[in-house]
Amino acid sequence: MHKIAFQLGSFSIYWYGVFVALGFLAGLWTASRRAAREGIRPDTIVDLAPWLVLGTFIGARGLYVVSYWRENFAGQPLWQVLNIRAGGVVFYGGLIGASIACVLYVRRKKLPLWKVADVLAPSIALGHAFGRIGCLMNGCCYGRVCRLPWAIQFPYGHETHPNRVHPTQIYESLLNVGLYALLAWRFRRKTFDGEVFALYLLCYAVVRAFVESFRGDYKTYYLGGHATPAQLLSIVIFGTGALLWWLLSRSKPQFRKPES
Repeated sequence: MHKIAFQLGSFSIYWYGVFVALGFLAGLWTASRRAAREGIRPDTIVDLAPWLVLGTFIGARGLYVVSYWRENFAGQPLWQVLNIRAGGVVFYGGLIGASIACVLYVRRKKLPLWKVADVLAPSIALGHAFGRIGCLMNGCCYGRVCRLPWAIQFPYGHETHPNRVHPTQIYESLLNVGLYALLAWRFRRKTFDGEVFALYLLCYAVVRAFVESFRGDYKTYYLGGHATPAQLLSIVIFGTGALLWWLLSRSKPQFRKPES
């Protein structure tokens, strides 16, 4: 764990921000390369980028502020709401915000929504893999006490010190890399538009719910102390993915075999 990457005079650049930026760039580059397979110009994906950034920021920070208002923001100066250099975002909020921004953009440009969603879906997983390494460097999203050989220990001053804990950030980063590979493979074999995005929602909901079972940074639990807030949201995301799969697969074009 080392929060600060480097200094520019008195201004600190945090590793969290560096890895989030790297993840966004990697995701944007890979999505632009996939776009051509759907008949979408790569520069269209580049033009979409500012919308995604804005939607992600508003959604991710907004959900974090709402979730932790009493603990972190009540009575604090308003500018603290916008200060994300050291972390303080919720991925599901960012996903929702980016999705809304994407819908607004494609409607404005009259683009095929589900083709664009399929192009972006693998890149979401790839970018998230980078982002979780940023979480590791920042010391957030940490795990419960662990005695397994791969447990990690954060330095003095961290909430978990001197205990060794599950490296939940690494768990989720590796699982997202695997999810990226699966989605990129499926993209070339999909049978209907929106399939890859629906598959992402289904798979990530499972990944997130699994990793959450090792998290140790929550102060609030639900269902009698057995579920984290993200696990409850994962149920909603999984249901959304299942519904999209069902609706979009039913509406795919049916091709008749030529008669011999």
